[in-house]
Parts: sequence; structure tokens; C-alpha cells
Amino acid sequence: MKDNFREQRLAQKDLKRGRVLAVLPTEVLVGYEKEKIYCTLRGVLKKRESRDKNLIIVGDFVLFEGNTIEEICDRFSLLSRQEHLTRRKQQLIAANIDQVLITVSVNEPHLKPSLIDRYLIATYKGDMEPVIVINKVDITTNQEELKEITKLYEALGIPVIHTSVVTGEGLDQLKEQMRNVASVFSGQSGVGKSSLINAMTGLDLTVGEVVAKTNKGSHTTSSASLIPLDCGGFCIDTPGIRSFGVWDIKREDLVAHFSEITEVAGGCHFPNCTHTHEPKCAVREAVERGELSLIRFESYLRLLTETVSPSF
Repeated sequence: MKDNFREQRLAQKDLKRGRVLAVLPTEVLVGYEKEKIYCTLRGVLKKRESRDKNLIIVGDFVLFEGNTIEEICDRFSLLSRQEHLTRRKQQLIAANIDQVLITVSVNEPHLKPSLIDRYLIATYKGDMEPVIVINKVDITTNQEELKEITKLYEALGIPVIHTSVVTGEGLDQLKEQMRNVASVFSGQSGVGKSSLINAMTGLDLTVGEVVAKTNKGSHTTSSASLIPLDCGGFCIDTPGIRSFGVWDIKREDLVAHFSEITEVAGGCHFPNCTHTHEPKCAVREAVERGELSLIRFESYLRLLTETVSPSF
């Protein structure tokens, strides 16, 4: 009843429709036509019960009047992760995005295939298309690992682009991939997301360095922002992460996100085989024969151990 009353009240107002460019500590920067307007959320929005840690995110379309956001429009896609501390909330990263540019490096920092697989699951769950960007290829010392990872994910039908801001390799290909669509750069801290965006846009975003002691990247982007592209479309630079928990996925549904494992699983002796310990497991036998990727299988096992759906 309250929702119907609110809808009627909103319908009577002369509201403008804008897009969230940035979410600041106390305000939301909204783009409307050629204007940038600092807004706040109407109090009734903050009182809504939700499993989300944050109510509004970069890329959201909103209805606003003056400097007040009256409503957050329905999202057609959403990138999110499990809130790191409690694991009981969904942390929103970006909304209404066409593709996720999963950015990694082989050396600095070291490549984490399991992190790629987590992003892939979150991308598909959020109704977006994945693209893997392997950056810093100019300093890649392990060429065999680079070739193996590229071949592995291309075989799954996922575009893989090799890039280097230093040499310019792959930058034209990446720009073409981003043309006229909304993209979000996501990945581990220190992989060079801000450097790539600088190369794509001509901006001068702060660029961090990899911390020598831990080989982990330092955080340079403190909050996400929506950036227009000369070639059309938008891109979002997100804060780097060191862990990425997939939100709201049940253990029994996990294997469906590993299509190559699903194809082989029909040959397992037990129909509910988890591929961890059961006898006559066709999946483990295929891994042992080298017919299934050990890298992907280990990612599956790690996720199977860690994945817990929140209970309320």
C-alpha cells in the first residue's frame, strides 16, 4: 500500500532522469544532459530493508528533483561481490554495465586464475559479458604461463586482450572492444587499471605501484567513477581488491559455472558427485589425463570449499 502511494506521488512530480557518476561520502554526483549535479538520497530510500551493503552505486539511473534523488531505477545488470567482513551483505560495485574488463597481470602482481574465475561467475550472474585483459605484458617473464592462460580462456569463448601501456600493445584492440558500450575495469590492486583508463581517455588518474615486500598492489582508486569515452560509451574504474567473494551462490549450483566440468560430469558414477572424493569420478579422471584444465579444477575446488550462501 505504501509503495503504491509512493509511486502515485512520484508520478505527479516533474522528475529528471540522470545517471550516477560517483558516490561520495555525503553526496551523489549525478550526470544530467551536460550538467553534473550533487544530490542526496531522500530519507525514505535509506530506510528500505535490503541485503545490500550500499544502496546506490556508480552507473545507476535515478529520478531526482532539485538536489534530491527520489528513486533508484531498476537495474538491467549489476556487478557485486560478497561483503568482505561479515559475508552477509552484497557489496554493489557497478550497475547497468555491458561488459566487465577483468584486468590481471602475470608478474606484478602475480596472476591468480581463481580470482579470474570468481569475476567470471559474478559477471555472468550479473548479466554482463566478460573480457579478460592481461596487462603489463611488456614485463611478463613467464611466456608459457601467458600462453596457457590465454588459450585456456579463449577456449571457453572469452575474449582475451594482451596490453601494455609502455609499448602500446593491445591498446587499439581494447579501445575497439570498449566502443559504444559501458565497461567496468575490475581486478586485483596494482594490475594497472587506472593506467589503462588514462591511455583510453587521456585523463591523469592516480597510478599506484606494486608493493615490493608483498608483491601486492597499493590502492589508488578509492571510489568508482563513470567516465565518458571519445569513442562512445562509458568506462568505470573501480577500487582494486585483494579478495573477491562471489555473492549468493549455492555450493550445488557452483559447477554450472564451470561448463567444461559440467560436460564431463555426466560420466560420473554418482549423479550428485561433487568431484572431490567420490569413486569413479569422471571429472577427476579427466583432470588426471590432462583433458580438463587443472587450473580451472583447482579454482572449482577452492570455491566449493569457500562458498557459503548467506542465511537469514
